[in-house]
Formats: sequence, C-alpha cells, structure tokens
Amino acid sequence: MKAPSSFDLTLAISAAVVSLSLGGCGVAETGAVAAAQGGTAAEQAKEAEKTKEKVEQDIAAAEQAAADARAKAEEEAGQ
Repeated sequence: MKAPSSFDLTLAISAAVVSLSLGGCGVAETGAVAAAQGGTAAEQAKEAEKTKEKVEQDIAAAEQAAADARAKAEEEAGQ
C-alpha cells in the first residue's frame, strides 16, 4: 500500500473547501431570501393595517353623513 502523496492530500482538501463553500452559499442564499420575504410580509402587514384604518374612517364618515341627512330630512318633514 502506498502513502498518499502531497498532491492527493491537496486535492482532497481543495475538494472539501469547494464543497463547504458551495454548501455555505446555498444556506446563506436561503437565509437571505427568507429575510427578504419576512421583510416584505411585515411591510404588507403594515399596509394592510393602514388600509383597514382608512376603511374604518370612511365608514364612520359615511355613517355620520347618513345620520346628518336623516336629521335634516326629519327637520324638514316637521316644518
């Protein structure tokens, strides 16, 4: 049996480094994508909350306008 040469050892170490580097890139990329999607989801939640508040304000304004119109109609009917 022959002892591994320095070339064989260097080749094995190089292959291990390349494998780990590529594996690490995939993990980092997955983490970056997840973080970006998480940020997007948070932004969407904030926008949804703003939209909900605006809709609630619009509903309150419409209810007030309807109440004012009823009051005016009742006042005119009583004269």
